[in-house]
Amino acid sequence: MGKIHLLLTKEEIDEEKIKEGNKIVVVLDVLLATTTITSALHNGATEVIPVMNSLEALEAAKAYEEGQYILSGESKAKPIEGFVYPSPSILREKVKGKALILSTTNGTVAIRKASGAKRTYVSSLLNNPFVAEKVKEQGLEEAILVICSGTSGKLSLEDFYGAGHFLSCLLEHDDGQLKLTDAAMAALLFYKGNAGDAFEIFRSSYVGKLFEKNQFIDELAFAAQQGTIPIVPILKGQKIVAEHSIKL
Repeated sequence: MGKIHLLLTKEEIDEEKIKEGNKIVVVLDVLLATTTITSALHNGATEVIPVMNSLEALEAAKAYEEGQYILSGESKAKPIEGFVYPSPSILREKVKGKALILSTTNGTVAIRKASGAKRTYVSSLLNNPFVAEKVKEQGLEEAILVICSGTSGKLSLEDFYGAGHFLSCLLEHDDGQLKLTDAAMAALLFYKGNAGDAFEIFRSSYVGKLFEKNQFIDELAFAAQQGTIPIVPILKGQKIVAEHSIKL
């Protein structure tokens, strides 16, 4: 029987422990890194390179020719000078045929810290059903670790909701193979109690309020869509690529 664990922040990630066994990891940073990654791959980015900070992003860019990549990032929600701000709407028309080198405060750091797992997937409300389906294909005997990136060491309401949505997708048609930790069960129950209210949940969150204050309300509405992008992003080495695309 597989067990599903839930971490509430990236600070809870034990990089050495993740390497043990054959763990499958699913990382969420709903506002906004994993939503941005899913959207970018859907809009034709060849790959996404998640980096720890802007200096590492500039170093990663040296592997590409001019015009083959886009530098995108934020630091504590503020734009990084010389980088495109990492929002789906801004990147939508820029990423086709290019590598996206992405630096964010929480999401890309969480992905990198989880890179030692047997498989590391990137998920959001947009693609949770498709990632869940892919995880089921791997077999459910292994430990599954769902990671909420959080916000600077604190729980993010939108990630908690997104994790609950992912778990709801994963448990659909489950025949008792999976066992949830208390944290995972709490996220699932929170989602089920608010299943039709993603936008309002996001809007009421700490990050959501910042988005609304800065007139990014359209990004909240985009990130709140469920199951609209049939992309399964997986970390292969240092790059995130679309492993599987499903026809809707």
